[in-house]
Amino acid sequence: MSTSLANPGVGLAVLCTVMVLCAAVIYRLAALGSPLIAPRAAIRGALQLAAVSLILAAALAHLWSSILVLVVMFAAAVWTAGRRAEAGWSAAWLALALLAGVGTVLPLMLVSGVVPLEGVALVPVGGIVLGGAMTATSLSARKGLDAIENRWGEVEAALSLGLSVRDARMEVVRSAATDALLPGLDQTRTVGLVTLPGAFVGVLLASGSAVQAGAVQILVLVGLLLAQTCAVAVTIELVARESVHRPRLHETHR
Repeated sequence: MSTSLANPGVGLAVLCTVMVLCAAVIYRLAALGSPLIAPRAAIRGALQLAAVSLILAAALAHLWSSILVLVVMFAAAVWTAGRRAEAGWSAAWLALALLAGVGTVLPLMLVSGVVPLEGVALVPVGGIVLGGAMTATSLSARKGLDAIENRWGEVEAALSLGLSVRDARMEVVRSAATDALLPGLDQTRTVGLVTLPGAFVGVLLASGSAVQAGAVQILVLVGLLLAQTCAVAVTIELVARESVHRPRLHETHR
């Protein structure tokens, strides 16, 4: 039995076009926004994937070029996390949070020998771990900064009691920012029961082995848990110490 799925061709193009048009119609009928939102997103995604596919086809042939791809992905992740956190130039410090997550997980995977030091393995696994760390970083930074903005009275109260600026800010940051870990925890708890994540499906279709697919998926999920935990821990510390801040609020609260 063939395990090939979504082969490039006319059939795939027609199916995707039909689904995008259906989404656009629903946008219009349900007044969810402009009906052009879905087509624009689909076209952008298709163009990006086409470009990435061509780049990866060449990059994965060599280890150095695979590492270069990861560096570019890392830079994009830092920019995306900072933009979502609305932290201005101070968001550059979030690179430390992402580095803490990816820099902890990937070396462990490589040193153990579970993930070979080859581009074809390093880029996909590294990309998944980096993507999870980016999501956790951006969510924790945004929620932490929102908490300081909305609960500044509590921060001032803590300062009046003699707490340091870092400790006073941490009182409101920690409880809000740690919610960023919930999506990863829920995904791990419900895997196989509610969802079949992409890594599992990809390996299953490629190898036909459910056991191998399960092994790869648990490796990815546990790696994501560690990467996201490290990233959030560093992020809330950066927010508490005012390294990452929103410019307008930083000037107001000085």
